[in-house]
Amino acid sequence: MADSALAETPFAALRATADVEVVEHNGTRLCRVSPHGDNPRAWITENVELVRAAMLDCGAVMIKQVPAEDDSQLGVIAEQIGGRTLDYTERSTPRSKVTGKVYTSTHYPADQSIPQHNESAYSANWPDNLFFYCALAAETGGETPVADSAAVLAQLPEELVDRFASHGVIYTRAYHDAVGLPWQEVFQTNDREEVEKYCAANGITTQWSGDMLRTRQLRPALVTHPLTGKTVWFNQAHLFHVNNLPEDVRESMLSIFSEEDLPRHAYCGDGSPITDEEFDLITRAFDPPLLAEPWETGDLLMIDNILVSHGRRPFTGDRRILVAMTKRPAS
Repeated sequence: MADSALAETPFAALRATADVEVVEHNGTRLCRVSPHGDNPRAWITENVELVRAAMLDCGAVMIKQVPAEDDSQLGVIAEQIGGRTLDYTERSTPRSKVTGKVYTSTHYPADQSIPQHNESAYSANWPDNLFFYCALAAETGGETPVADSAAVLAQLPEELVDRFASHGVIYTRAYHDAVGLPWQEVFQTNDREEVEKYCAANGITTQWSGDMLRTRQLRPALVTHPLTGKTVWFNQAHLFHVNNLPEDVRESMLSIFSEEDLPRHAYCGDGSPITDEEFDLITRAFDPPLLAEPWETGDLLMIDNILVSHGRRPFTGDRRILVAMTKRPAS
């Protein structure tokens, strides 16, 4: 970004105390900040409002080389900038609690990518902001790509957007003991009544078959950011859809389970199937705006979960990324 353009953004005030560069790619913008001095942690405390403004302007901010005394520091920083930290509820992928409300990133094979997604878009309780701390960078790869959600929306055909804007997305899940996550892990309880209470309060229908639970929930496909006014593509239709599985796994699943008993699946909100063509259009829409900033140990990536999606690239060697999720205070 040219200096003249940068001077007109919320980042101009940061330049007095940090090296600031805005990286852009097909509509996605990431602000890379290297604080001056030898105490980046103190710098964050002194510049909370400016960092928040940068996140709203860009969607993603990476602060370079932030030392952490221990894993709990990520939670402290997240609450300073993003508000109340959240438990990982209504889980869809396996991850582990590290300390407090700081978690590991998703446990997933290192040789595979995690597709772009907005965190917990299938839930009524999605986080507003995500904080990723690189405790150990991979030997190669392992980036956490981001893609501007408005830019993704702009890639999609008008007819598809209108269909999903009108109807939303239905997410279905069947909780098996041996495939996917069991309901006890998803809802973090062994008490069926607690599950029923949570689901009733959050617009999720339930059906039990013995100890096997099926759930169904309707969520929006597009949302409007409450602070910026941007309307964006915000859902996990492609991630839940059975087509997201590798072909051999998909064929195996469909040979074992009916659609209603798949561990995860998605439909258009009117109950009609998401076609193969629609699935391909949605997954391809994330590619043009994809921006992958390399990790270095000590880097802190903060994203607005509505404004940008995130994913994970394959990697080699050890890699340790910590995650905290927050909800901004009600205005």
